[in-house]
Parts: sequence; C-alpha cells; structure tokens
Amino acid sequence: MHELSVTENILKTSLEYAAREHAVKVTAINLNIGQLSSIIDDSVQFYWEFVAKDTICEQARLNFNRIAAEMHCQDCQSHYQLGTEPGPCPSCGSYNVRILSGDEFQLESIEIEK
Repeated sequence: MHELSVTENILKTSLEYAAREHAVKVTAINLNIGQLSSIIDDSVQFYWEFVAKDTICEQARLNFNRIAAEMHCQDCQSHYQLGTEPGPCPSCGSYNVRILSGDEFQLESIEIEK
C-alpha cells in the first residue's frame, strides 16, 4: 500500500515541475527503481491512473528502469551482482556485504510539452 503515497509524491513533484516550466502537458516520467527496493511497478502504474486523473499528467507514460543490485563483500573484497534472491557472497560465503546499488528509488526525469 505504500506505493500509493509514493505515486502521490511522483505526481506532486511532476505537477510542481510542470508549473515551474509552464508546461501544458506531462508526457513521460522516468523512474529508476533498484532491485532491492520494495516498489512494485504494476502497483505504481495502477495508482498513477487514479491519482493523475484530471491533471496535466493524466496521459503521462511511466517508464520504469530497474537497477540491478551490486554488492561488495567486506571480507574478500569481491564485487558481484545479486541474483534473484539475497544470499552470501558467491566467492567466500560471507554475509558481511555492502550494497553498492540496487536499493534506490529516483525520479530521474520528467518530459513535458509547452
């Protein structure tokens, strides 16, 4: 259910940007979402159609760019890309790992028409 508040924030940011740029229409919103993020694309899309109704964002396309999880093992110093499930370092089996990327959620850009 937290996707509703996330989607409302995307709309708020998009409307503020559009107003500042004197846009007549928002055409696309580009989002970067990390593999480890709990954000579900389909849920955001579902809520978007509801919250953006009757705004200049109503027809905007949401583009979801999924970012793979990159990890760093603190014990053996290896870097690796996480598979589908979290687990130990594939090189040494340690759980002493640090996330380098994959937990982000970012509104990368907003495309408008003036």
